[in-house]
Amino acid sequence: MSLIPENEMQFQLYDCLDTEVLLQRERFAEHSTQTFSAVLDTANKIASDLFLPHNALSDQQEPTFDGKEVSMLDEVKVAYDAFCDAGFIAARYDFVDDGMQLPETIMTGCSGYFMAANPATTAYPFLTTAAANVISHFASEELKAEFLPSMLSGKYSGTMALTEPHAGSGLADITTSAVKSEAGHYLIKGSKLYISGGEHSLSENIIHLALAKIPGGPKGVKGISLFVVPKFRGDSNASGAHTQKNDVVLAGLIHKLGYRGTTSTALTFGENDDCHGYLVGEPHHGLQYMFMMMNEARVGVGFGAAMIGYRGYQYSLEYAKDRVQGGKPIVEHGDVKRMLLLQKAYAEGAMSLCFYGARLVDDIKTHPDTSKQKSCEALLDLLTPVIKAWPSEYGPKANDLAIQVLGGAGYTREYPVEQLWRDNRLNPIHEGTNGIQALDLMGRKLWQNQQTALAELQRRISLDIRAANGTAGIECVAVLQPLLQQLPSLIEHIGNNLHSDERDNTLTNAHCFMEAFSTIIVAWIWLRQVNAAEQRLASSPGLSESQRHFYQGKCQAGMFFAQWELPKIQASIDLLIRNDNSCHAMQTDWF
Repeated sequence: MSLIPENEMQFQLYDCLDTEVLLQRERFAEHSTQTFSAVLDTANKIASDLFLPHNALSDQQEPTFDGKEVSMLDEVKVAYDAFCDAGFIAARYDFVDDGMQLPETIMTGCSGYFMAANPATTAYPFLTTAAANVISHFASEELKAEFLPSMLSGKYSGTMALTEPHAGSGLADITTSAVKSEAGHYLIKGSKLYISGGEHSLSENIIHLALAKIPGGPKGVKGISLFVVPKFRGDSNASGAHTQKNDVVLAGLIHKLGYRGTTSTALTFGENDDCHGYLVGEPHHGLQYMFMMMNEARVGVGFGAAMIGYRGYQYSLEYAKDRVQGGKPIVEHGDVKRMLLLQKAYAEGAMSLCFYGARLVDDIKTHPDTSKQKSCEALLDLLTPVIKAWPSEYGPKANDLAIQVLGGAGYTREYPVEQLWRDNRLNPIHEGTNGIQALDLMGRKLWQNQQTALAELQRRISLDIRAANGTAGIECVAVLQPLLQQLPSLIEHIGNNLHSDERDNTLTNAHCFMEAFSTIIVAWIWLRQVNAAEQRLASSPGLSESQRHFYQGKCQAGMFFAQWELPKIQASIDLLIRNDNSCHAMQTDWF
């Protein structure tokens, strides 16, 4: 079974996104579709050969801590090293920085193989990439020179140290402090919790990006600064490695429902008043800098949820084809078809949404028209909460359905689908819970820059609606358009409420708006897939039978989503329009 079938990858990259056009841009001019394929093939091979085989084993034999050091499977180190040696951490960077100057769209395809194979081991290099990007954009030249090359090679790994025992999403409440020393560095003191990859022996050093407050700074989030806090510091040895242990102590490992192969740590900074941290950028701008890593991570979370959901769909589909009940494979039974269609609609819709976000990143960075760059940036900012929340809401639902397709076997650890559900259940929680994404979308993202992003979104959806000329596309449009037409008045209604006595009640119902808005977005993404599939069916008479089946399956799944899932959001729209206060009016003492 392929991690991602070749026809699916080619469809997303070239039929839906026309990735080949990127080769006309200066940054990618030295590449070709052949080099893109070679990179994707390398990722697929490493993921299949070195990540996938220990996925279940690292779940069963999770990392342990004996009070001195963390131990984990040797296979994790082998896979991590192979990922780094292949150049994937630095693949987006310039040639002069030992990168490959690859498009984000292609790198997202590569990431898909690793996330489908083994999300827990994949977390280590992915966190390193995100941390390196923050240092690359915001740190001083001295800090870049000291840490960035080793992070891009994988010699050093990275983390994001935000959460504290008393402060999760409410970062204004963090108490970790940073006091400037006479030598110019800062002394960091505090505790961080749930820090993924916070301790291990995969790399020579671990670079924590830690949020802390400098005494005397502004209150709340405006007083948060960002620091590079390495596990090892001091002068470099002959090989360029830092050798002096910094005052960062592992207090213990946290034992999770899923993602068990990724260490989740409780860290203490400055227990002996000797934790050196190095300020990134300007004081009190830490949250602004960290949001870059957080937004990247949010998109990554969404794509990870999509790929774990897709892996479960692939496995349950193969199982349903082989498992015979009532004299025929269970894939032929109506309710099993329903569950497989739901999985396909959720997982492939989520995957395509994330690929679309990746293409926006490429256009932001390389589109020859600067006005197009700005409109893409605004659109990605608007869609980021959706890209995080919808796949992480419906990816686990797909995994739940995969368990159901397998029946009793799905509920056992002898089959992989229960682990996939456990791994995916983290995604609605971390990098900002889906409730926070809903608040961000309703309370902030909709209204930025005079709603220019919303106008751009509506323009793009209209183009794809007009492009629909096949039977399936027209059927999708027939269901989508009436709901889409309600969106402007709904958003105006919400805007008015946010400036009235209804504000708190409206924000309490943010989940309803996220459900309605994001489902419309995914329906549009499915329309794009249906349009692409119908175009191929109409224009390519030489398609093989298996290719025709693939495109016909896309059309059927798109129509299924439009007919079965899209109409459900009318209830959410109605709740919002009538300002339903069922949740807001509930009193704490009544629970």
